[in-house]
Amino acid sequence: MKKEVDVLVIGAGPSGTIAASIIHNAGYSVQMVEKMKFPRFVIGESLLPRSMEALEEAGLLDAVKARGFQQKDGAKFVMGDKVCDFNFSNQFTQGWKWTWQVPRADFDKTLADECVRKGIDLDYEMEVTGIEIFDGYSLTTVKDNAGNSHVIKAKYIVDGSGYGRVIPRLFGLEKQSTMKQRKTIFGHVTDPLRSEAFEPNRIIIYVHNPTTWIWVIPFSTGITSLGYVGDVEFFEAHKGTLMEKFKSLIASEPEISVRFGNSELVWDEPKTLESWSVSVESFYGKGFVLTGNVTEFLDPVFSSGVTLAAVSAQMAAKLVIRELKGEQVNWESEYAEPMKKGIGVFRTYVQSWYDGSLYNIFFAPNPDMTIRSQICSVLAGYVWDESNSFVAKHEKNVRALSNFLVSQKAMA
Repeated sequence: MKKEVDVLVIGAGPSGTIAASIIHNAGYSVQMVEKMKFPRFVIGESLLPRSMEALEEAGLLDAVKARGFQQKDGAKFVMGDKVCDFNFSNQFTQGWKWTWQVPRADFDKTLADECVRKGIDLDYEMEVTGIEIFDGYSLTTVKDNAGNSHVIKAKYIVDGSGYGRVIPRLFGLEKQSTMKQRKTIFGHVTDPLRSEAFEPNRIIIYVHNPTTWIWVIPFSTGITSLGYVGDVEFFEAHKGTLMEKFKSLIASEPEISVRFGNSELVWDEPKTLESWSVSVESFYGKGFVLTGNVTEFLDPVFSSGVTLAAVSAQMAAKLVIRELKGEQVNWESEYAEPMKKGIGVFRTYVQSWYDGSLYNIFFAPNPDMTIRSQICSVLAGYVWDESNSFVAKHEKNVRALSNFLVSQKAMA
């Protein structure tokens, strides 16, 4: 069986749905294929305000609002008795001042269902097994869960397959990431002491040790996502089953132990992921573009994954529309370079978190409020705002500020 459409979108996560919806809204026919059956779990539960712009342009924002997800107004960092609290209303860049904290199974299903409601064809449990690119069109072979093969002819392909990384895998575009490979153990837990601990409208990140941190992400359901991230060697020191390790980790951090020591795990057992940092040789090629985690995934510490997925889909979809109209598109300067800039900013902050530079900045006494607002904008996902010096000269300014604060502390 063969189907013919303007655009094939691989993957029905945030990247795929945003791209599909924007292209569909422009009047083009779109076919989406997704390997999994929704709802399904995936990591990345704390959104950033910049992603709201992409959801809004795609016409998906109202559907998400209707779900009543937990509003997120900022991010709080804790190291011992030191606290650094960022509120998105104080950010340097003009933009959204809030977003959501979401169980991804529900969030992604909401986006996918809205695409279907809008009239976009979406087939679940379809695995891409082969792609042939020709002049002006492609032929993609997909296999359903009964083992039957189908062919989709499309003028363009958007690969938003996330960790499936369909085109990089099929075309040999995968590249080793420069980021150190780390591991996480996490779970969804009951949170009966939430009201006694803090207001739930932000993510809390605890510094457990210099290279290990903990996320606490409350949902509107009363359930909270709790996870530990660190070097693989750190987790090897905690013996026993995955459940025993998770309980041991909870007991090892005082504030976490008090709040979650008697909590119940919602799942049968905790989950674990490792070696998630990935990259690619190219973000685009003849007849296709890669979006979201297909291009690069850094680390969960600043929740950049969904934002990069959303913004890359937003940018790519508009360029695909231009190309379908017969316009000339410079994919390198108009897509790859901007996306690499944004990823580069996040990379600096991720690396500065793990080498301790951001500890010096976040937990410094008497912080400069202008600098604080500029860094807040980065944490809100506005990593393309070149008027922000902590974006335009991110690596230089983060390093210089950290060194200055260390020297000031030494002289005190």
